[in-house]
Amino acid sequence: MTREGAVQDVESYFDSGVFQTDLAALVAYPTESQNPDQTLELSRYLTEAMVPRLTAAGFECTVYPNPVPGGGPLLIGQRIENPAFETVLTYGHGDVIRAQTDQWRDGLHPFQLVEEGDRLYGRGAADNKVQHLINIAALEAVIAARGQLGFNIKIVLEMSEEIGSTGLAEFFRQQKQILAADVLIASDGPRLQPDVPTIFMGSRGVINFDVSLDLRDGAHHSGNWGGLLADPAMVLCHALATITDRRGQIQVPEWRPDSLTPSVRAALADLPIAGGPDGPQVDPDWGEESLTPAERAYGWNSFAILAMTAGVPEAPVNAIAGKARAICQLRYVVGTDPHDILPALRRHLDRHGYQQVQVRPSERDFFNATRLDPDHEWARFVAASLQETAGVKPHILPNLAGSLPNEAFTDILGLPTVWVPHSYRGCSQHAPNEHVLKSLSRDALRVMAGLFWDIGARQSSWRDVGN
Repeated sequence: MTREGAVQDVESYFDSGVFQTDLAALVAYPTESQNPDQTLELSRYLTEAMVPRLTAAGFECTVYPNPVPGGGPLLIGQRIENPAFETVLTYGHGDVIRAQTDQWRDGLHPFQLVEEGDRLYGRGAADNKVQHLINIAALEAVIAARGQLGFNIKIVLEMSEEIGSTGLAEFFRQQKQILAADVLIASDGPRLQPDVPTIFMGSRGVINFDVSLDLRDGAHHSGNWGGLLADPAMVLCHALATITDRRGQIQVPEWRPDSLTPSVRAALADLPIAGGPDGPQVDPDWGEESLTPAERAYGWNSFAILAMTAGVPEAPVNAIAGKARAICQLRYVVGTDPHDILPALRRHLDRHGYQQVQVRPSERDFFNATRLDPDHEWARFVAASLQETAGVKPHILPNLAGSLPNEAFTDILGLPTVWVPHSYRGCSQHAPNEHVLKSLSRDALRVMAGLFWDIGARQSSWRDVGN
């Protein structure tokens, strides 16, 4: 009945090969929430893979339909040991993005876990099946070592995260009482470095939108009409070029946040930002010139053009297109008004004479920006626990550079949120050849077992329960 015993239990779970077998079983479910043909797999993942395991660990589980049409089912599991204990809510998502099967390299398949050296390849191996598997296994190790957790635990698993967490907010409003807790401790996203634990307390928001120009029906011969007809692709490019300068510095005044405070800058100081041997090299002359790379990624907004089209790129013809379109994205931090993002762009384009250019929000939901003070009690507690187990100080971020449905936990459930990610930035998340590192997974099992043990140790009366 020791902390060391719980950590040793998860080490044995990994070293015996059972962890890899369990992850392979989860990856084998083709839970593509963006693929309507795989709708049944979303339910199977919860009822066949999650419910039996959680039930065996003492959870009472219920699978719910999504309150919004088109959304996948959701699971709530509860293990209530003592109403007087603190309650931790944890979270994961079992859905994955489209498989992109034909784009994976030879020898790999998205729904077969393949081991190569320190890597385990498979869709969902990094996002997010391995992450909630690690947390569930760590909980099981503490129960085995202590006989109980020493705190209450609730888990919510959704199957729509990759389509914007459809229905999650509505579901949380419906189940607010059931999901009541003291803190969210969950896992998604990457560590800054594979061998150092990371915690973050929120995420950048994200909104996708179309910027387009439709000048006329059809295309017209470039020889007969070149120099006479305005080219929508050229006009659109010039319009887009007003949004940032040539090094990507945002030129829309309302998109420049005021929340990069001295305390946030202090938290971001000296954090690593390089992509590592498997990632791209950071461009030193891109982004806000006055900021450090870490401040640009975690404390500032970034604009990106995700895709552009005019005519038929796969089969170009000698004609001036009638329309052009760009799919764009803004990642934004706390301090940006989410309701004014697109209106501000509209005003900006109008000021520059591009009244014909249209701006339309994407059909997908967007995530709002959230952030918890790094000095919050729970942030400090989690960081101290991770440091004790790992032997190194964790990297602490006010918010993730990516986006999560964190506002559902903060704004609806009113929880402080601390995320402990179990992947790394070179994992090819959302791309072919997605993978997780075995060495990182073993370390993550250890630090989570230590963390859950330490949360139970906060309850001075746990030893008396059930004795």
